[in-house]
Amino acid sequence: MKAVVLVGGEGTRLRPLTLSLPKQMLPIVEQPMIERVLGKLAAHGVDEAVLSLGYLPGAFMRAYPSGEAASVRLSYAVEPAPLDTAGAVRFAARHAGVEETFVVVNGDVLTDMDLDALVAFHRARGAEGTISLHPVDDPSRYGVVPTDEQGRVTAFVEKPPPGKEPTHLINAGTYVLEPSVLDRIADDRRVSIERETFPAMVADGTLFALADPAYWLDTGTPEAFLAAHWDVLEGRRADGPPVAGATEVAPACWTLGVPKVGGEVLPPALVADGAVVEAGASVEGAVVGRGCLVAVGARVVRSVLMEGALVGPGASVKGSLVGPGARIGEGSDVRPVSVIGAGATVAARAIVDGARVPS
Repeated sequence: MKAVVLVGGEGTRLRPLTLSLPKQMLPIVEQPMIERVLGKLAAHGVDEAVLSLGYLPGAFMRAYPSGEAASVRLSYAVEPAPLDTAGAVRFAARHAGVEETFVVVNGDVLTDMDLDALVAFHRARGAEGTISLHPVDDPSRYGVVPTDEQGRVTAFVEKPPPGKEPTHLINAGTYVLEPSVLDRIADDRRVSIERETFPAMVADGTLFALADPAYWLDTGTPEAFLAAHWDVLEGRRADGPPVAGATEVAPACWTLGVPKVGGEVLPPALVADGAVVEAGASVEGAVVGRGCLVAVGARVVRSVLMEGALVGPGASVKGSLVGPGARIGEGSDVRPVSVIGAGATVAARAIVDGARVPS
């Protein structure tokens, strides 16, 4: 089966990390997010995926020059101009020569949903399109999707007021579609699948939906991106080790490759190959990426240090994202929820309180 993976967004909420790298190429516990998405697809029989690209497309092509990732063959469809969700699906699917039932997923959503069950439901209903739904406590921030007793979608309700929602089931961003859906999408303008294509299918009675309570996370904000790491490290996902080759040295404490750990590491945590945690340093609930340094007296709590980042002596990093090659100066204090760009420098004894520090 083929899949269209939407990865064209600019990831503005994760800036400045996404100024130089698409968000789907950012690591979730030392593995690019896109590989985690593709790996799940492969586990459900998807053997070919076309990446619908718009923003920094070369990053994907350079990362996977062989045209394969996570056991999935890749092709690339680079939009000539932003086409919105439906337009992107049409462009990518035509580029890949899709002629049979196919899957569409968002490249920044991590989920353990049962894609096999969704495809089987789609085929059993003779649907033109089928949407995966996910239950949430507060659907007022999402588009909710009520259905009838057969699973046929009856409406799309965007961000209903609290207490007025017809259902707590939201659009989870995974679709099974027939090629006929592509003929519904204009090729000369931007088209939203949620606001135009799906409502037209609802009117025709050809759109269905199936709820799945499995793990689901939209990683688009710094808070959610951080949460994705803890979900992996704390075993909320059925993935086995947090990343291939990791070794559990204590409950929920992992190493990858050969780091040098002289300080304290408290769970859940992973310290990657070539990283150094010096004596007198403390890492608690954090990912210390490849080649990072946590110097003597430094403390890193509920944070992610990406490859080659340095936390200087006596510095503190809490609840934050530190980009690759960034430098946190001696005695500085980085507070939640800060985002430090790739190669950025935080001066010695500076305070960064929920701010963005550009490269």
